[in-house]
Amino acid sequence: MTRERLYRTEAIVIRRSDIGEADRLLTIYTPGGKLRVAARGIRKTTSKLAGHLELFTWTQLLLARGRTFDVVAQSQTLRPFRQLRDDLERIGWAYYIAELLDKMTHEGDENRPLFSLLVETLTALDELDDSLLQDLVVRRFELYLLGLLGYRPHLYRCARCQEELTSESDRLSPQSGGMLCPRCAPMEPLALPVTLSAFKLIRFFQREPLTSVLQLRVRPEVLREVEILLQALIRPHLERDLKSLAFLQAVRS
Repeated sequence: MTRERLYRTEAIVIRRSDIGEADRLLTIYTPGGKLRVAARGIRKTTSKLAGHLELFTWTQLLLARGRTFDVVAQSQTLRPFRQLRDDLERIGWAYYIAELLDKMTHEGDENRPLFSLLVETLTALDELDDSLLQDLVVRRFELYLLGLLGYRPHLYRCARCQEELTSESDRLSPQSGGMLCPRCAPMEPLALPVTLSAFKLIRFFQREPLTSVLQLRVRPEVLREVEILLQALIRPHLERDLKSLAFLQAVRS
């Protein structure tokens, strides 16, 4: 049975590049996973698609199957995330989230919970004005992204021996993928020190919904420590450092 030539999907535009004189190649994330699609004539002033396919726009697409890339036939904006795209720090977060998602996923790998996480995260960044709350949102995104891609960090049992962790546990191993018990910690000299406050915060991120996370009041130094720890857990799954991190750090400084 042949597949339908036309199909609809929700999508968020996470990357784009110009091709030819008027076309654009879009990387989109959908409930069915990551796709690259062609938007024909989108750079012409008369294009009806352009306003609906900006970076980080949540859109409803009608796609036509093509030989190399599927082609955008229609697009209707579901949410433009204007606040996000009009603020330098928030758009820096969005670039980081999009690049991280792009580098850690493969085309066509269906992951509906990850699409929902992306929508939830961009919605929160669009609505929140407090930079510390924005930081919390992004840290939670990093942790959930790892989990949804099969790299869920061990935060309740030792990453080496599976012994239940206690407040005495104060080392995190990026190589083993999580926290270590006091007995295993000496076996990994490169494991990172973790304060009890940071340990509690990461565990809270892993088990609580975003609405609960946004009720937290976290000291900036603890949030900075959690950022360093999560970056250490993410780095083994990337081939190279993300370009968006340098841009984000410049904006935040």
